[in-house]
Amino acid sequence: MLQPAAHSSTGSSVQTAPTLRWEGGVEGRLLLLDQTLLPLEVREIECRDVETVFEAIRALRVRGAPAIGIAAAYGVLLGLQQAADADEAALFAALEAAIARLAESRPTAVNLFWALERMRRSAAALRGTMPPGAISGRLLAEAQAIHDEDRAMCRAIGRYGAELLSDGCGVLTHCNAGGLATSEYGTALAVFFAAQEAGKTLHVYADETRPLLQGARLTAWELQQRGIDVTLICDSMAAQVMREGRVQAVVTGADRIASNGDTANKIGTYGVALLAAAHDIPFYIAAPTSTFDLSLADGSQIPIEERHEREITHGFGRQTAPTGVKVYNPAFDVTPARLIKAIICEHGVIEPVTRERIAAVVRDRHV
Repeated sequence: MLQPAAHSSTGSSVQTAPTLRWEGGVEGRLLLLDQTLLPLEVREIECRDVETVFEAIRALRVRGAPAIGIAAAYGVLLGLQQAADADEAALFAALEAAIARLAESRPTAVNLFWALERMRRSAAALRGTMPPGAISGRLLAEAQAIHDEDRAMCRAIGRYGAELLSDGCGVLTHCNAGGLATSEYGTALAVFFAAQEAGKTLHVYADETRPLLQGARLTAWELQQRGIDVTLICDSMAAQVMREGRVQAVVTGADRIASNGDTANKIGTYGVALLAAAHDIPFYIAAPTSTFDLSLADGSQIPIEERHEREITHGFGRQTAPTGVKVYNPAFDVTPARLIKAIICEHGVIEPVTRERIAAVVRDRHV
């Protein structure tokens, strides 16, 4: 059951809690910044079991592919706590049960499955070599390593991406790929933060991102806190903003990237990419290599999550559509590689976006 943690504040003050953090040792707890309350309230929630982490991921209390993966890794630890003093067979049964449940939370973000498989492999390598309690300790270290590596990857993405943006340019982004979607710095927003740190001035246009308004609630909030000039626009305004010459680049995050470069991201991204192409504006994806799924030939194989109809008919608790109307609510769409100028990852800039170039950059480094 979700519980509010000790920290809670209201208003639009600077964020005083990280996106997620582990407190304590093997018997510790996971604390998550509840993103469903932003931007009006900053509150941490406490997770002490797998089901609480599952609900937090499913309900978008924690969201963004990298952050979901980190939360899931810590969730596995919570699943082992009741079996820490049991025998090895019970420990591994608890491990598999935790992994199976967390894997059901959201189907599109590949970082979720990457992190769960990494925890499984780490445990398997230790089987028969130490007591169950010691295995749990090593898995805590593995989850913390995933967390730390994400921080470093986001910083590197920011540095590489900032070089692509000129001083004074206008940039459009869709959904939220900032510190709230990762361990602390972001992917797409990391590019803007790094550009700012390099002395560049940007003007960012943030799509509101229907139907859950991640751009309005989260991206605009993060950019304001960083002192970056940001203008919020409705999703349907992107074409006009581009036509007026206000945008010179588009940068978004990603939830899964196929081996040919086709990229799944929040619904509406594909439309933004088409608009960018129509206005001869470069469209960039910023994502760590853990977001690549080299087992998929192209974007047609990426599973697309469909969410509840009430997100559209009763957005934020108020009915805005006729009772009984049919609803289609895919949470993601797929942007073809041909529309992507480059993919920015922690190892550099992948350009052109081809199967061969992706394999050369990603395959040898993919964990």
